[in-house]
Amino acid sequence: MRAMSDRGAAPPDDIPIVLAVEGTHGPVVHGLNRAARLAGIEEGARVTDMRAFCPDLRVEYADVAGDTATLNRLMLWARRWCPWSVVDGPRGLILDTTGSDHLWGGEAAMLEDMEAQFSTLGLTAQLSVAPTWGAAWGLARFGPVRSISHDPARDLAALPVTALRLNSATLLLLNRLGLKAIGALAEIPRATLARRFARADFGANPLLRLDQALGRLAEPVSSREELPHFRVQSRLAEPIQDPTPYLPELCEELCAVMTKAGFGCRALRLVIYRTDGEVSHVQVATAQPSRDAAHLARLFEGKLERINPGFGFDLITLEAPQAEEIQVAQIRLDKKLDEEMALSRLIDRLSARLGSRAVTRPLAQESHMPERALGWRGALSDTAELVRPQIKERPLRLLETPEEVRVLYAVPEGPPAQFMWRKQTHKVARYAGPERIAPEWWRDRPGSRLRDYFKVEAACGKRLWLYREGLHEDGRGGDPRWFVHGFFG
Repeated sequence: MRAMSDRGAAPPDDIPIVLAVEGTHGPVVHGLNRAARLAGIEEGARVTDMRAFCPDLRVEYADVAGDTATLNRLMLWARRWCPWSVVDGPRGLILDTTGSDHLWGGEAAMLEDMEAQFSTLGLTAQLSVAPTWGAAWGLARFGPVRSISHDPARDLAALPVTALRLNSATLLLLNRLGLKAIGALAEIPRATLARRFARADFGANPLLRLDQALGRLAEPVSSREELPHFRVQSRLAEPIQDPTPYLPELCEELCAVMTKAGFGCRALRLVIYRTDGEVSHVQVATAQPSRDAAHLARLFEGKLERINPGFGFDLITLEAPQAEEIQVAQIRLDKKLDEEMALSRLIDRLSARLGSRAVTRPLAQESHMPERALGWRGALSDTAELVRPQIKERPLRLLETPEEVRVLYAVPEGPPAQFMWRKQTHKVARYAGPERIAPEWWRDRPGSRLRDYFKVEAACGKRLWLYREGLHEDGRGGDPRWFVHGFFG
């Protein structure tokens, strides 16, 4: 992509222009447009030397940091054409359009749309579609302005070896050997190249680069984000300011695609592509896999107002970055929602409105100590891990810190007959127990005492959970101590 002038308009195509940065012996060429490349300008050369044989050369200083930030924004904006895109060096983008070109009417129509969209941003792009990353890279920089290749071996043959992404030392060596075109390099016996560049890395090994360009060696596009499992989009004839009217139809379309595949989404992301090159998105999540379009659309209520539409957006996509298989089964004869599904939808709506951290649910822990047997996790976490195992009856409410009480008992190892708690004396009417719980030796301090738990019902009707810490003459302290740990009912 070439630089824009101070007024924001790109210079004419026939004017050679370079972007310069300061070098050891003065400014050097950092970037150049197609006209400058055709005029013989070389990247990394001194600007003074290049002006000697190209007097019409126009020079502007590069904003490297600004260019990098802009390229990263364009990388996200370019996902309007496909789910995956990455930055390719300081001046390029690579898009994996596999399976996406038919949405735009084919590869030729997609390239035309790309050229038009970049043009609205004041940018001119050299575009190429090829089966491999290496072939697309070379054709975009050294081939026609807009090209489609289905046979890289044929289409790359006439290009210079510079199109193979080799370092300067390797290029100099190949030029000295008279290997200036990729076709000439491809005719050299592989054994000869293998012996000469056996220990060279990718940037210095023409054989490896040639294999990548011709598809003999895989070079997949590795995006930082996970590829969405399902994705639908709505292309708009004119820029709009509010995506809300289009959301129900997008949810219906996405749910239809997921239903056909037997999946439901656990996360849903609405992406807005603005006409000025900016990208905004809103993401929601579900506690269980869902493909209910009406329910999913409700999760975005109150969130779309936060999007800054700028001068408007002309493309909206709805994608499911996380999806899980759904086993279709009728749980009730009346076809109504079961309680678990109703709870899941309530969690989804509360989390969407209050935030995922504001809604939690209990989580069983690997411990037999009551205060450690239960933790808390975000309600949108995987429900398979949140099922509490079947254990003995426990109080509905546990005190965060057990409260010590004074107890009277008939026998030292027996249940309490009377206890004083919170300045009130309670007589025990009925009891059950004890249930003995030993310390966890791998976690507790040495000398920790065992506990005997009793379920007691006081004469006033209160049902409490008391425990005796320690035994008489157990060698781990003085007399046992009694505590109230929870309440029943």
